[in-house]
Amino acid sequence: MQRRILLAGAAGAVLARPTLAQGAWPNRTIRMIVPYTPGAATDAMARLSAQKLQEKLGVTVVVENRPGANGAIGSQAVLQAPADGYTIMGSASIHPMARYVMKAAPYDPVTDFIPVARTARGPLVLVMNPRLPQATIPAVVEAAKAEPNKWSFATSSLGSAGHLGSIEFNRMTGANIEIVGYRGSAPALTDVAAGNAQLMFDPVLATLPMIRGGQLRGLGIATAARTPLAPDLPTMAESGLPGFEFYSWYGVWAARAVPREIVDRMNAVIVEAMREPAVVERLTGLGFEPVAETVPELERFIVADVARNAELLRIANFQPE
Repeated sequence: MQRRILLAGAAGAVLARPTLAQGAWPNRTIRMIVPYTPGAATDAMARLSAQKLQEKLGVTVVVENRPGANGAIGSQAVLQAPADGYTIMGSASIHPMARYVMKAAPYDPVTDFIPVARTARGPLVLVMNPRLPQATIPAVVEAAKAEPNKWSFATSSLGSAGHLGSIEFNRMTGANIEIVGYRGSAPALTDVAAGNAQLMFDPVLATLPMIRGGQLRGLGIATAARTPLAPDLPTMAESGLPGFEFYSWYGVWAARAVPREIVDRMNAVIVEAMREPAVVERLTGLGFEPVAETVPELERFIVADVARNAELLRIANFQPE
């Protein structure tokens, strides 16, 4: 469903790096707020971005987790700070969906924020509690249709890629599995491993180690082809859901009022970092695809991504909460 994003398209962003006056931004600590809990993919990608900004800008970049209210607490903290480039946000593909999943979103993720850079995308994996007897997606669908009250999807947050994947799963299979929102991936995955929820879609970073450790059972990966990291894990298409491809993507945002030359400089730094061979190797080894885009390219991508996801919510008759 999503086209492949090539790194080469962002080469011009590195060459076109703006020049700021000596002594201008940055000359003190930058704070990167992550509106979700530590330990999951969003947090990990934000910390990688913070590390690269720190290395290349020569100032300290501190990561601060501010979870709650479906990401609104951390997002509002960014908007409430001075728009000087010293408070930014590391988040994921859920951020632009705020208007569609919150009944009264306290901000507009498009007009109030500017996307600084997209760093990577990672495919979703469908996992389940390993103590359940079902070992395939068809078996899960059959059991869920027979006893729907015994099944639920955990999801890291409403509007997340995992939430949208759960909606699409229900639509394509005809199942009516309840979807329960959590305050981040870590508590949701913990509940699936404990048996308090039965199923979850979440990116490879968190799910593959838990599959290998026996805490979760992998049912399928939402990619066109199997991943070399888990060659025994079938694609969703192989399990009877043709065209089922879902990715979570990660990036950095700033308040829209932050001067554009600061946004462009951060973009150039992150684009350069995502093209480093060591970073590419590291992310690929974790199942992620590095991404590098200019700010205008990213804004166009977000428009298309939000339109597709909003349509999924509309088809599912999802009501903002």
